[in-house]
Amino acid sequence: MHISIFGVGLIGGSLALCFKGKPGITVTGYAHTQEYADQVTAKSVVDKVTLSVEEAAQDADVIFLCVPVGSLETYIKRLSELPLKPGCIITDVGSTKASIAECAAQLTLKEACFIGGHPMAGSERSGVGAASTVLFENAYYVLTPPDQVPQEKLDTLVELLAHTRAHIVKVEPRLHDEIVGAISHLPHVIAVALVNQISSYNEENPLYRTLAAGGFRDITRIASSDPVVWRDILLNNRNVMLPLLRDWNEGIQRFMDMLENQDGPAIEEAFRRAGEFRSVLPERRKGMIVSRYDLYLDVPDHPGIIGRIATDLGTNRINLSNMQIIESREDVPGVMRLSFRNEMEQERAKELLISQGHSVYQ
Repeated sequence: MHISIFGVGLIGGSLALCFKGKPGITVTGYAHTQEYADQVTAKSVVDKVTLSVEEAAQDADVIFLCVPVGSLETYIKRLSELPLKPGCIITDVGSTKASIAECAAQLTLKEACFIGGHPMAGSERSGVGAASTVLFENAYYVLTPPDQVPQEKLDTLVELLAHTRAHIVKVEPRLHDEIVGAISHLPHVIAVALVNQISSYNEENPLYRTLAAGGFRDITRIASSDPVVWRDILLNNRNVMLPLLRDWNEGIQRFMDMLENQDGPAIEEAFRRAGEFRSVLPERRKGMIVSRYDLYLDVPDHPGIIGRIATDLGTNRINLSNMQIIESREDVPGVMRLSFRNEMEQERAKELLISQGHSVYQ
């Protein structure tokens, strides 16, 4: 099987790593510049890199379009003009599905077929350097096949994606966009609006930024997402986003009414309902908003304390991915944030640090 990947970044590179080296599979990567082709080659995520769309598509059994959402229609239109291999499957990884499904339906793909896809996994890093064979493991990988797609083609793609160790879910394109708009796109908009609101207050009083450390920074971290990527996603999904934002405004108005009326029971009920629903959400399953595996602990301002903690973790073969001191000055305990790759490392570190007398919290 010959697989071609257009856009060998985080998602495309991770897919390539899942397929490369498997018996009977060769992977070709398409890069739009020589500079990026050199990066892909250096990371050895594909068997071959080309700057030619025609060469990348030639003889491909499966083509993955891993380009930004705003470029998907351009690439699929270009592919529709090429003499693709009979039976070729074209799929994408975009986080919106209705528009690309409609575009593909209007094109004549000759003897090829299109099956929309969306791996609901990500990373706080980007580019081919962040590609990983485990990015999709235990994540949901959504497929949005059109009704007319042959079952054997869908089966072929599902069988291929088994190499990612993701959970395959089939969803209608518009329903996908409505759900993802609510659970991912809306939270990103809210985070950006909230950070910008605090930023405007900070212009009058810099104490806002000083005291926004810790929890505020954590709950709004998705506001630091790539502006160009999110511009394309939100504009593409605007018909879904506008009703969601109206619903959000209505929810905020209800809170304003509760406060104006000093309606304590209604506030309690709102928090109770939210807590009840959140408690039944799946824990630690990979999704579009990346999970964090952090621990916080108070550390005194003593020479060598940070080094001792790092050494103890290393001695016990606990992999620490990042360390940050949020505050540390004379007579004031510092707050240390330790970040880990997964929940298992986080729990092992927690047990070790508690056993050594540290105050640890999440």
